[in-house]
Order: sequence, then C-alpha cells, then structure tokens
Amino acid sequence: MGLILGKISVETPKYQLILKTADYEIRTYPPSVLAEVTYDPALLGDRDGGFMILAKYIGAVGEPQNSRPEKIPMTAPVITHSAEKIDMTAPVVTSGGGGSTPITMQFVLPAKYARAEDAPQPTDERVRIREVGERKYGVVRFSGVATETTAADRAEKLRKSLERDGYKLVGEHVLARYNPPWTLPPLRTNEVMLPIE
Repeated sequence: MGLILGKISVETPKYQLILKTADYEIRTYPPSVLAEVTYDPALLGDRDGGFMILAKYIGAVGEPQNSRPEKIPMTAPVITHSAEKIDMTAPVVTSGGGGSTPITMQFVLPAKYARAEDAPQPTDERVRIREVGERKYGVVRFSGVATETTAADRAEKLRKSLERDGYKLVGEHVLARYNPPWTLPPLRTNEVMLPIE
C-alpha cells in the first residue's frame, strides 16, 4: 500500500544540501556507482524500455543477470537523460521519445558498492557499470506524472532560475523518478536536476 501512496522505502543517494530557495535546491552528491543502459526508445518500443534491462541485472525480475549472481536491492531514483548533447533550451528528456535520440537510463547502486569493481558484473552486454565522482546539481522537485513535456518545462524554468542567480551550467538535465508507475500520480516524487559548477 505504501508504494501506491508514494512512500519511498528503498535506499536513495545521500547528498549535502548547500542552499534551498523558493525555486530550487543546490545539492552536492558524493561519488557513486551506476548501472546504466543506453538504447533507442523506438527499437524497444518505449522511452522507459531500459528499465526491464536494468531490473533483470539487479534481479528485481527473475534471477539476477550478473556474474555472481547476486540480487541487488532496488534503489531510487531511476534516472533518465538524453545520450546526446543537445542545446540547453531543447527538451532533453523528450528528445529521446521519438526514437531519433538514444536515452540513457541509470540505477544508482546501493552505497555498499563503493567502486565499480565491487558490483557484480552484468551478463547482458548492454548494461554498463561505472563510477561517477562528486557532482553538484540545481534541483527542482515536483509531483505527478513526469511526462516529457513536464520534465522539459521544469528543466527550462530551473535553468533560467540558476542562470539568473549566477550559476554556471555544465551539462544537460536529468530526470529522477522515485516511485513505481502504479503510485498515485499526485503522490509521486520526481526531480529535474541540472549539473552546475
């Protein structure tokens, strides 16, 4: 019942809150290990088509498809972003929806995997394990269904707010979704995150 009502009961990445304004938060995230897959949504028939590939890697569906095989606990959020560099004013998340731009979907692995080599290696060659260093983001949180249009609109407003306040953007936005699709839309937690210096 908690999942339907939006309760987040899985591990989420820890971060340091640097600043909270009426428009956004500035956060610093420590290094972490990601499992990711990059795909053409037209070929998989869905812009979220990478989810099942990653879910099979961690063993959320069936036997874990990794070298140990080890069941890896699910974490939140599920992160998606365009795999290509696109002008900051373009709707980056929506650009992958039509099939012309690849999408990368990522699971942040539990903190017990401090390095990429600590994590079980995937048996599906489409899944990559990689480390990311410390990073800083401007973040805006919102509820509801995170449609391509909604995420793009939130990202554009966030970009304008950050630039207005003197932050330098250093990449494209990512969409972070914390709840499964059966969570009631008004109770879902979503974030648009823009990397900054």
